[in-house]
Amino acid sequence: MKEEIQKLKEWVDGAKKMVFFGGAGVSTESGIPDFRSTDGLYHQQWKYPPETILSHTFYESNPEEFFRFYHAKLLARDVKPNAAHKKLAQWEREGKLLAIVTQNIDGLHQAAGSRNVYELHGSVHRNYCERCGQFYGFDYIYYSEGVPKCEKCGGRVKPDVVLYEEGLDSKVLNGAIDAISQADLLIIGGTSLNVYPAAGLIHYYRGERLALVNKSEVAQSLHNALVIRDPIGEVFSQL
Repeated sequence: MKEEIQKLKEWVDGAKKMVFFGGAGVSTESGIPDFRSTDGLYHQQWKYPPETILSHTFYESNPEEFFRFYHAKLLARDVKPNAAHKKLAQWEREGKLLAIVTQNIDGLHQAAGSRNVYELHGSVHRNYCERCGQFYGFDYIYYSEGVPKCEKCGGRVKPDVVLYEEGLDSKVLNGAIDAISQADLLIIGGTSLNVYPAAGLIHYYRGERLALVNKSEVAQSLHNALVIRDPIGEVFSQL
């Protein structure tokens, strides 16, 4: 075991109120592409940049193209939690993990058994009619063609995901801030810390033990952080 991983294991063993802050890199080992790596969504060729397609303005003005991209790139049906998701769920069951704060929308933390999950950017598993509020699950959107319509009123069904230009849910945001501010160990994993306001939440951490598990460099300077550059699933399977 690498020295850095051994040190993180010691921190985890001694922690009582861990918080995990994660991003797309947590799910890549489950087969879901991230955004900013070489093979990520932002390096693929589409008629419009992904940042444009995933904006509120584009959703309103060109819903057909939005849902074409959404179906092709954000809906993964047969993916399973990996070692990182499972280890986090284990820590929660053991009473060591206070919360997960995630930028992901794939629901894999819940699939692994985690319960206290703050989904900053929403979830592909929740969808609502914009006219009457009727709820629809993952399969309804997955099997729909074109722009999904409500079976009750015919209104457009919108995924409960936070698009560019949209604000974060205040209840989720406040819960995440509260958890991070209480943590005695904050582990950041699988995120470039590029997306705000989500990335700014780590500054609410008041503890002394901060770990970063990410294969690439991040956008923020994390002073005195324990840095591990290996795939997060491989790391967590050793903890």
